[in-house]
Amino acid sequence: MPARLRKAVTIAALGASPLALTALAAAPASAHGTMGDPVSRVAQCYAENPESPKSDACGAAVAAGGTQALYDWNGVRIGDANGRHQALIPDGRLCSANNEEFKGLDLPRADWPATGVKSGSYTFRYRVTAPHKGTFTVYLTKAGYDPAKRLAWSELDLAHPVATATDPVASGGFYTFSGTLPARSGKQLLYAIWQRSDSPEAFYSCSDVTFGGGGDSTGGAGTTSSASPAPAAPAPSASAPSDEQIAAGADRSTVEHHGHGDQDASTPEAEGTSPHLAATGGGGSTPYLAMSGAAALALGSAALFASVRRRATAGGRR
Repeated sequence: MPARLRKAVTIAALGASPLALTALAAAPASAHGTMGDPVSRVAQCYAENPESPKSDACGAAVAAGGTQALYDWNGVRIGDANGRHQALIPDGRLCSANNEEFKGLDLPRADWPATGVKSGSYTFRYRVTAPHKGTFTVYLTKAGYDPAKRLAWSELDLAHPVATATDPVASGGFYTFSGTLPARSGKQLLYAIWQRSDSPEAFYSCSDVTFGGGGDSTGGAGTTSSASPAPAAPAPSASAPSDEQIAAGADRSTVEHHGHGDQDASTPEAEGTSPHLAATGGGGSTPYLAMSGAAALALGSAALFASVRRRATAGGRR
């Protein structure tokens, strides 16, 4: 075997392995979303129109963090959470997941638009733009919760989540799962964590609710708490963005609706990827296709090197 050819084959074989490993490391994740019912703060404010929000609370959120956070409504996340939620998110930053882009969601206000609920069974609907396996956990604030103060972990009843669901099936753009709301009165908050099982990435959302008033509950059912609501002006009723609103603002979002490869919620969409993957279900398989292609490239190069080497050895024996 000529020395020049042998050198070329060796370089190709050795170069393929790092290329394959790079492809594996860069394979994009595929998950984004936020609570749709009860609607989260970020989804509510997006539904109001980021450029001219109707409620005072959403107007204050835009004044604090700008409009881009609302266009990126499905990107409140930590890429390497891996269940370390309390360690990574300090008190007062729960709704933004300690992400500066979404700091307007942490504003302590009693007038955040709220979904009316009752104690008893409740059907939660989590709006998802890229389905993926994982576990949803929803916590409710304790009875003494004060919405005019920044939310702290100690204000959530962490020992008694109101809903948990592992690997629910996404349908019509939502994950749907059931839970039970305990007796509460007045303004409360539901904190949802979606921890992926195939990645350390986790998503977070805050949903304001009012027990015994403040709007109609589209998902809840049960018995109203016997306690009277706190004597305060009712918050505006919440409303989730429609499919048309989401589609209309997609080109303003800096969040990939079907995958990303780092911890930055504002990473631009990777070249060569399709914005329709999430709708078709292809988003979840794309990384594995990339991995398969990279592995095939490495194996093919190795096989070529072995074949040429065997031929050279056989030729030398003749």
